[in-house]
Amino acid sequence: MNRRIARTGDTLADQLGSFQWGRPSQGSMFLHQNRFAAKVEHMHTSMQRIPIMSTAPVIEHGRFAAKATVGESFQVSATVFREGHDELACEVVATDPTGVRRAPVAMTLQGYGVSQYAASLTPDVMGAWTFEVRAWSDPLATWLHHTEVKVPVGADVELMFAEGSLLLDRIIAEHTLTAGDLVTIDNTRAGMCDQLRPIRARLAVALGHEIKDIFSRYPLRDLLSVDGPYPFFADRNRALFGSWYEFFPRSEGAKRSKSGVVTSGTFKTAAKRLPAVAAMGFDVLYLPPIHPIGEVNRKGPNNTLTPGPTDVGSPWAIGSAQGGHDAVHPDLGTLKDFDDFVRRANKLGIEVALDLALQAAPDHPWATSNPEWFTTR
Repeated sequence: MNRRIARTGDTLADQLGSFQWGRPSQGSMFLHQNRFAAKVEHMHTSMQRIPIMSTAPVIEHGRFAAKATVGESFQVSATVFREGHDELACEVVATDPTGVRRAPVAMTLQGYGVSQYAASLTPDVMGAWTFEVRAWSDPLATWLHHTEVKVPVGADVELMFAEGSLLLDRIIAEHTLTAGDLVTIDNTRAGMCDQLRPIRARLAVALGHEIKDIFSRYPLRDLLSVDGPYPFFADRNRALFGSWYEFFPRSEGAKRSKSGVVTSGTFKTAAKRLPAVAAMGFDVLYLPPIHPIGEVNRKGPNNTLTPGPTDVGSPWAIGSAQGGHDAVHPDLGTLKDFDDFVRRANKLGIEVALDLALQAAPDHPWATSNPEWFTTR
């Protein structure tokens, strides 16, 4: 079967050569390509305050979409770091084919000291998605860490509790909280700021599970950096795996006369074989090219260079006076016969895959009508 393989050896200049750059508005850039035009937000020419690097899966700098299937989880990873000792956090946000931004998924550190963060995405509908990685300086995690290490040894006790109270004010100002969450914040503030209580009791309130849950659901994002969006495509499950059966319709129903002349099978005769293929459990029926076969430089049996008048040639030598890639070989039938064949296969639970063979015989009609498409020597 013919397969088209994307080139991986191009230089960066080669890869970007087919793009056109423009800046329609401040703070955003657009990246266009003839075959695929996508809006690319947050593409910076300089390093952001919280650098996000080596984001994956990204193919050819986002020129091509990464692929998954519906319900298949895949990992999004990135190298994220910062200067200083304050904590950082990052997440991945997916946008579905309808343009709806899904809930962020927190990315977790994959190993101490490597600055590699990752999270899993699971697309639930088929189509063209995008994802972006967002990173920020996390004042809540920074405060939790400082409070855990300073207060037990008596360092900056009142300062840490005062800072915690101010962070609670920010959460209320920047988010819409439920009535229950507001009660939790009020109780936490009262408990950790009550100087009549023992310090350890105040610390227990400040580091309680309830307030940590509040922090996780209502983050404060300082110095926000964004990398992306990058494309990925969620295909149907059949794209992930399936059992294929190679099927030559010319052979199904073919007959040889006493004089040795072979009469080709057709789509109609080949359709009689479909129930047997389905009974064997195959999901996909693969057909070689079904187009007219070139007569110039035709080969005979076993690749010989001396074909006889009744030798049909190779199906992959496409094109003759009878038509090219947009025609069906008359020995097989008509386009309607082909459509009927496909419908019959589909009713049996079988999909039909047609070989997209791009080569052309010398007598292909397009070689005459569009010589600029070909290299001649």
